[in-house]
Amino acid sequence: MPQHRRDGQRHPKGSRLHLKQAMVVAALVVPLLSAGCTAGPQGGGWSPGTAVNGAAPGAGDTAGTVDQRPLVLTTFTILADMARQVAGERVRVESITRLGAEIHGYEPTPSDLKRATGASLVLENGFGLERWAQRFYAGLPDVTHVTLTEGITPLPIAGDAYQGKPNPHAWMSPRLAKVYVENIRRALTRLDPAGAATFQRNAERYSAELDALDRELRTALARIPPGQRVLATCEGAFSYLARDYGLTEAYLWPVNAESQVTPQRMARLIALVKERRVPAVFCESTVSAEPQKQVAKQSGARFGGVFHVDSLSLPDGPAPNLLELQRHNVETLQAGLAGS
Repeated sequence: MPQHRRDGQRHPKGSRLHLKQAMVVAALVVPLLSAGCTAGPQGGGWSPGTAVNGAAPGAGDTAGTVDQRPLVLTTFTILADMARQVAGERVRVESITRLGAEIHGYEPTPSDLKRATGASLVLENGFGLERWAQRFYAGLPDVTHVTLTEGITPLPIAGDAYQGKPNPHAWMSPRLAKVYVENIRRALTRLDPAGAATFQRNAERYSAELDALDRELRTALARIPPGQRVLATCEGAFSYLARDYGLTEAYLWPVNAESQVTPQRMARLIALVKERRVPAVFCESTVSAEPQKQVAKQSGARFGGVFHVDSLSLPDGPAPNLLELQRHNVETLQAGLAGS
């Protein structure tokens, strides 16, 4: 059963609730404004009033009408894509973080907090991915949040400061992504019981697509000679995918929250690439690829391209949804390791 929490008691209806919500938002917004709330490279959110994934805040207002559907927020764009697949048209789904944002160290903005007070539900990944989430929820005592990795046994991170902590990137396994889908279905059914049949039908369709993707990726990756099945990336975000398809994972840092490259980390990866004669190394779209390009230069490998893991691409990019994200990554890996 997915984790289903409320951080506080529901207040009485009426003006007292609206007054308290306003006071909570004000208490959170003022310190953020004084610290500087415009998003920069470190954050990845958006400044108040700017477009969000192609739609301005409050999108759904057309010709003076207001979208009356429940608002469900997700912590990042991949979860938003998954939730939309299950929700269909019954629920309005938006991502808190924008396309291309680095999710691990995200800093919520006053705009995020204001918008979230009108949400009916927040869907999070869990496993320590959203380090900022508890502070964010503290200002939203009446908004339910659900953890989508509930029921998944995590793979532990090996080495460095994150030794033994859960690797949060479980959505990168198509089989585990189906657990997310079921947890989304349950959460939406609780939110909108009248839509239960729609959510069930959509979840079954999407789960079948994930099963087909699993078979597709397994066939594609089996074409890579066993000795070349080394996935060398910037972040250790491929542990679940590597386990599923028999790949060896190597990386510069365990999670993007700790993306500082140390000489020891770089030396270890260079040595492995040389030893295994890995033809190409890769990086992710939400971080700088320069450290990995240095690994390529010093090891004799090539820089094979950019993967999408923590964020979707723009709609006309290579990873507009989770299914295409996985296909893009595998095609990039195949091309790099084949030397094309």
